[in-house]
Amino acid sequence: MTRTISQRELRNDSGAIMRALDRGEVFLVTRNGIPVGELRPARRRFVSRELLLEAFANAPRINADRFRDEMDAVLDQTVEPRA
Repeated sequence: MTRTISQRELRNDSGAIMRALDRGEVFLVTRNGIPVGELRPARRRFVSRELLLEAFANAPRINADRFRDEMDAVLDQTVEPRA
């Protein structure tokens, strides 16, 4: 459920509002009674090691020597100013 708060409430009670956001609450912020924005919790998604390994299970293997050579080639480029 969305809770409506004024700009003044946001300013004066920011600590309590942040704690409420941590609990998953959503806020509609108004200025002079007109909605101007919405505050909602940021999506935090933990990816387990097992899920990560499963996602990359069919990924091609990286040749470490080739990777290093390619990175060296890119990083060692001489930068010349454009005419």
